[in-house]
Amino acid sequence: MIRDVPADAPLLPGPFDVYTYLMFAFGLVAVVAFFSLAIWILGLPGKIAIQRRHPHAETVKIMGWAGALAVIPWIHAFIWAFHDSMTVDIRRFPDAEGKAIDEEIARLTASEKKAKVEIDRPVPVPQSNPKA
Repeated sequence: MIRDVPADAPLLPGPFDVYTYLMFAFGLVAVVAFFSLAIWILGLPGKIAIQRRHPHAETVKIMGWAGALAVIPWIHAFIWAFHDSMTVDIRRFPDAEGKAIDEEIARLTASEKKAKVEIDRPVPVPQSNPKA
């Protein structure tokens, strides 16, 4: 059934009272909270990969944001961020690889005004060479 509505009819009927303004304020807070939570969740795989010094941190970060289009890529990026990444790169020695990863992480965190990510690095145990 179609009703005839006058052109000057208000969108919200009745006078605005305190509850109407509270409803608008709550709606605004809910929308801002929803988008803030969505942005935080979508950036989570990248932040985890950067903190764990993942060699493919930038790829994980991009894949986490691309997960906004579908859920499966975000889940894959989240799992990948925790992967131990025992990749052997034959182009560099381990010290040079660690330095290259540190430079990449510093470049990725430059937008966050951090010069270097603080993380506990495993210290190699010295090999005992018994002379008998």
